[in-house]
Amino acid sequence: MTNLRVGLIGLGMMGRHHARVIREIDGVDLVAVADATGDPHNVAGGLEVLGGVEDLIKAGIDAAVVAVPTGMHEEVGLALAEAGIHALIEKPIAHSIEAGERLVKAFETAGVVGCVGHIERYNPALQSLRERMADGDLGEVYQIATRRQGPFPARIADVGVVKDLATHDIDLTAWLAQSEYTAVAAQVALRSGRPHEDMVAATGKLANGTITNHLVNWLSPMKERVTVVTGEKGAYVADTLTADLTFYANGVVNSEWDAVANFRGVAEGDVTRFAIPKREPLRTEHERFRDAVLGKTSEIVTMQEAQNTLRTAENLLRTARQPVDA
Repeated sequence: MTNLRVGLIGLGMMGRHHARVIREIDGVDLVAVADATGDPHNVAGGLEVLGGVEDLIKAGIDAAVVAVPTGMHEEVGLALAEAGIHALIEKPIAHSIEAGERLVKAFETAGVVGCVGHIERYNPALQSLRERMADGDLGEVYQIATRRQGPFPARIADVGVVKDLATHDIDLTAWLAQSEYTAVAAQVALRSGRPHEDMVAATGKLANGTITNHLVNWLSPMKERVTVVTGEKGAYVADTLTADLTFYANGVVNSEWDAVANFRGVAEGDVTRFAIPKREPLRTEHERFRDAVLGKTSEIVTMQEAQNTLRTAENLLRTARQPVDA
């Protein structure tokens, strides 16, 4: 079978990683690259650096990866859909709910695969955690809390920390729980002199009753990517920087210490760190996109799911702009 002809538009920090992975996986060939600003990381190899999406389409591609700034997702995505080209668009799906809706409809109408790069879904620790949750290993799920903190990335200029980073947490939380958000509330801060927020503390509730908590910022010298799921039988901690998954079980040993025994809650139990295969999430994401284009799998982040995530992010920002006095 002939390999899929893939084009890449956007040759920045993420674009260089996409180019590397496209060249590594089976069944696809990187045949065209485009970026109006050039190729700062020298990822083109022997390919000509094209100027934009129309040039990319003329190269005769079957599928495209879109790694341009968020504000350009709609323009590039609509052009690809109109040309009948499958697309993997970096997250978030678009800069606004209206733009995201136009992308959803365009790809549905064209009948081509459109997916969005919420890459955390493909982290080995979170994939293992979701399987264990679905199998009932945690029992009833009570809470999902995430912490995503680190230094400011100079490459991000057109959106704030909510749409760039917190969308990861919104998506992975709904995906882990297999339930959508019904309510959110947040506080944001602008401390770095930029026009967009660089810190957010958010709470929420899912349709299945799970409560959520997200701490996200670009203001910490300490990089942290942690998801904690607490439930009936204990708590799972997934560190997505190292792809480690640990389970803290509720204890069953009675305490002889009166001050502790009088506490009517769970007790500390066994701790298990799981040995799980650790494949690169971006590679898995590209393989799922390839397989979806070939009609072999549906394990992608659909545009509608990404649109739901964007809507939740917008609602979160809206609540931050309308604080309620205590």
